[in-house]
Amino acid sequence: MKIAVTHENGNIFQHFGHCEEFKLYTVENNVVTDVQIIYPVEGGHGALSGFLKRHDVVALICGGIGAGARTALAEEGIKLFPGAEGDCDEAVIALLYGSLKYDPDVQCNHHHDHEEGHSHSCGGCGQNKHGCGGNH
Repeated sequence: MKIAVTHENGNIFQHFGHCEEFKLYTVENNVVTDVQIIYPVEGGHGALSGFLKRHDVVALICGGIGAGARTALAEEGIKLFPGAEGDCDEAVIALLYGSLKYDPDVQCNHHHDHEEGHSHSCGGCGQNKHGCGGNH
């Protein structure tokens, strides 16, 4: 089984759609047997979900994630654990032991014009991307 984690400097990166690297864990009999960093060629939720599927990922731990990405991952059969924070290695161990703290309802919407004053919910995104300065 392979588990991917959005990754930046050892921690869970908080914006799936802008993730530049994933930490990929191979797990056998509930033990991590291999760890590597993988880099997607292109971004965006559709490309990232396909990239993860091509790497045989069955579960993703991440921070903020939008509805389009959720749908794309579900279509690929990848189980999602959004709203997680902290160290990537600790998160994977917690997932394996059934104690991962995550928020299944976290949402991150950046697909509209912030300049016109539209509101959005980042639910733990924490990133200053496309006008999102974090929790709103």
